[in-house]
Amino acid sequence: MGQITVTKSSIEGLYVIEPTVHGDKRGYFMETYNQNDMAQAGLDMVFVQDNQSSSVKGVLRGLHFQKQYPQGKLVRVIRGEVFDVAVDLRTGSSTFGKWHGEVLSEENHKQFYIPEGFAHGFLVLSDYAEFCYKCTDFYRPSDEGGLAWNDPAIGIEWPGLEGTYQGNAGCGDYHLQDGTPLNLSDKDTRWDVLANTFHF
Repeated sequence: MGQITVTKSSIEGLYVIEPTVHGDKRGYFMETYNQNDMAQAGLDMVFVQDNQSSSVKGVLRGLHFQKQYPQGKLVRVIRGEVFDVAVDLRTGSSTFGKWHGEVLSEENHKQFYIPEGFAHGFLVLSDYAEFCYKCTDFYRPSDEGGLAWNDPAIGIEWPGLEGTYQGNAGCGDYHLQDGTPLNLSDKDTRWDVLANTFHF
């Protein structure tokens, strides 16, 4: 029953995956993951861990990566809406430091595949969101790294977010257009910019 539509992004290795949704007056059905369909699309990654998180409006998680044991991630939203972002950190890549973002929601059913070698984060745009993702390697707390979500050199355009960069990754006066303040974990306020994190 499967069938997926796979769209390449402007950055090599990033894919938007849209499943076929079978709906009628009762509701809908879709396959959220089918290994055969993925393989036919040239995506042969193997997943070893599934994660799920919930967040309220204004929460920004990221930008996260693992240093020695990088994870590929297949991400989707099962409730609400988020703006999901990947930043290329692959050494020698022509798009190193570039970003790509996708709106993921329970309505559009889109999935975003982010391979190993990228930093990842998302901003919650709805009142509440539930976020699910499959990983190609296990999470190791001691291996975690991160980047400042608001690094001017990366220049992510977070939708609806207003505020002034104050030289660090703190919340400062950042807020959504409706006044909802930006909400970060303590850890995510301490990440440094790309230039100070990677030295080549």
